[in-house]
Amino acid sequence: MADYTGANNSSEKPKWMQEPSLKGISMEKLDFLQKMVFESSSLSQKELMPFLMALAQKSRAANITFTQEEMTAIIEAIKKYSTPEELMKMNQIMKLMQQRKK
Repeated sequence: MADYTGANNSSEKPKWMQEPSLKGISMEKLDFLQKMVFESSSLSQKELMPFLMALAQKSRAANITFTQEEMTAIIEAIKKYSTPEELMKMNQIMKLMQQRKK
């Protein structure tokens, strides 16, 4: 499993968050995504859509938005540390999010 929760102790950031390409993205946004990735990892396909809908509401309430450039950098950083199974799950999430936008 990818190192989503951090390396050795809770004060360390997960490896994907330490990527130089993410340097300009606020920690609040990265923490929000960390929570999303960690909490969604155990969800079934059926549970995923309600989770994503609730997450979208939370992000709007907290005024957390991402530019296309931020999303691209974040996705690439997470993929770098993901297992094949996690990559499949992430692709499912991205498909669901794209379908929702249509």
